[in-house]
Amino acid sequence: MSTVLHDVPPGNWTAGDVEGWLPGFPIDRIRVSPTPGTATEQDILDLERQTGQICELIDGTLVDKVMASLESMLAAEIIIHIGACLQIRDLGILLGADGYVKLLPDQIRAPDVSFIRWERFPDRKLPKVAIYDVAPDLAVEILSESNTVAEMNRKLRDYFQAGTSMVWYVDPLTRTARSYIAIRQWTDIGPEDSLLGGEVLPGFELPLAKLFARVG
Repeated sequence: MSTVLHDVPPGNWTAGDVEGWLPGFPIDRIRVSPTPGTATEQDILDLERQTGQICELIDGTLVDKVMASLESMLAAEIIIHIGACLQIRDLGILLGADGYVKLLPDQIRAPDVSFIRWERFPDRKLPKVAIYDVAPDLAVEILSESNTVAEMNRKLRDYFQAGTSMVWYVDPLTRTARSYIAIRQWTDIGPEDSLLGGEVLPGFELPLAKLFARVG
């Protein structure tokens, strides 16, 4: 990470300066105001209130979250199926793509789907705050064309460092998925296979064929 850009007004930055702040991230989604490295939780909330744009906070930098209709639909389908499971066993809560979670200092994410077990909330009382200071037990990301390998690897690292137990990356293009239980421990899920909840969501199973059935 660069250590000198704080002293350079954003108006004087080159595209390389911006890109170098978060290597491998799509440059057109990195915001230069507030200056990368200086953005705060409040900046996320202010921007969403003013423009409706959802951003994530990465190393004190606002990065636009982009989610098209297809990704949104698949995330909604996953929420529907997990929600049905939770009707039988009330294990926790679900958040959608605008549900912020603070993973680490200066690291705020908005997973496409978050499942958080009740154990993370003392006495099952949800905090009355805009950003939950807790890592999801399960984080789901629907991959889009704008996502880069570097971006998703960084996201994976942050999730597990913060205490997330399982991460699903769902790829609409190939109609496959990958289920992680650690950074270097995953299961590839083919079109005829199923997403499994494991110890995080015992008994949960969602065939990818069923998930993608409405895509056509």
